[in-house]
Amino acid sequence: MKPSHYKMKIQPIEYIMANKLDFCSGNIVKYASRWDKKGEPYSDLCKIVEYAKILIDELPAMGESNVE
Repeated sequence: MKPSHYKMKIQPIEYIMANKLDFCSGNIVKYASRWDKKGEPYSDLCKIVEYAKILIDELPAMGESNVE
């Protein structure tokens, strides 16, 4: 059973699994897909930013040298 806010041509979980996204990237896709369809758009947009910040903080550990 899929919630009403996931009535999309491509389901977020299908995209996440097909592209083997990590937890944070998968959550960014999930929240970006539903932020304007569910009851709390501001909260979902903030979650996208928080997960992006986690990924940004991990860049040096991933060997990314072009980090400010």
